[in-house]
Amino acid sequence: MKKEALTLPEEALRSLPASSVIMETHPADGNGTPFYDHLKAATDGRGKISIYPVFPGIKLSFLVFQAGQASFHHAASPHVLEISHCCRGRVGWDLKKGMSVYLGAGDLTLHSTDCCADSVMRFPLGCYEGITLSVDLNRLSGNCPDILQEAGLDPEALYEKFCVPGESCALPACTETEWIFAPLYGLPERLRLPYFKLKVQELLLYLDRLDLSAAREKSIARCSSSQTDLIREIHDRLTRHPEQRFTIEELSREYLINTSSLKSLFKAVYGQPIAAYMKEYRIRRAMELLRQSDEPIAQIAAGLGYESAGKFTRAFQDVAHVLPSEYRTGARPEAAAHLSVSGKTLFHLSIRRDFQSPGEN
Repeated sequence: MKKEALTLPEEALRSLPASSVIMETHPADGNGTPFYDHLKAATDGRGKISIYPVFPGIKLSFLVFQAGQASFHHAASPHVLEISHCCRGRVGWDLKKGMSVYLGAGDLTLHSTDCCADSVMRFPLGCYEGITLSVDLNRLSGNCPDILQEAGLDPEALYEKFCVPGESCALPACTETEWIFAPLYGLPERLRLPYFKLKVQELLLYLDRLDLSAAREKSIARCSSSQTDLIREIHDRLTRHPEQRFTIEELSREYLINTSSLKSLFKAVYGQPIAAYMKEYRIRRAMELLRQSDEPIAQIAAGLGYESAGKFTRAFQDVAHVLPSEYRTGARPEAAAHLSVSGKTLFHLSIRRDFQSPGEN
């Protein structure tokens, strides 16, 4: 089956006006949900939200952002369940009660919309692609699809399980949820709504039988928003000065945070330990310089904190799987988006040229 691009490619996102979010409904209908009927969004970059009505009171949306953050305002309803799946990049929410939660590829978060009515989504890697499903559980009770009725699905049980006031449940990637969400990305137009209907019902049945007590033992830890603010400040310091090599101990003393918390919180927000993240950051910066300047490779290496061209070359090969000289000779803007790091495609390598998250200037 040939896949079509459901979300905007990065080239199309670049063509959008700066600080803009486009929202489209396919097709427009009268079966709204409180979440979407009053949704307002703003961003410091560019974004698109494609909204698909699936069942009465249930809408599925695809989000693509090339930005550092986006703010959302929508109606707060304790009976509207919001389910978000991260496909690429990373995403974090500043929720109520001063808490934050961050997701990586394949992770899932669930909460009622009164938990995030006025919230900020942050994109630590400068980009995000994912799905958000809005389920009005009150309307589902009166308009439950036949398959869900036959299975004995109880919307009130879903409410009691996942709509705890002020709480968010974040579940790490697993095979079952990936089987549900992965086919939804890149479907041909004619298959989208049929697939959405199948997969939404499959997801609700999965959540209905999920042992939440066991799932919470593996759930993604939440952080206080003040802690994540501090981690972003440390990140800004590191990325403003890639030529310097800060130790964990130095950062711990300067920012008054113990080393264990520093390491765990940085990984929670940015998805990697500090050393691994900065290694990739330096190489991404080197890629930009190799593409955009004639600066000697040895000079680029020194400017990024490498003691010798040899150490820089080894690090570059580890990340980009090609020599710096070869990359400079054959580099094209589109090539960066497909470079693999540790077996994973780095979606954010090329888009960071035009938009960088806060602190990466």
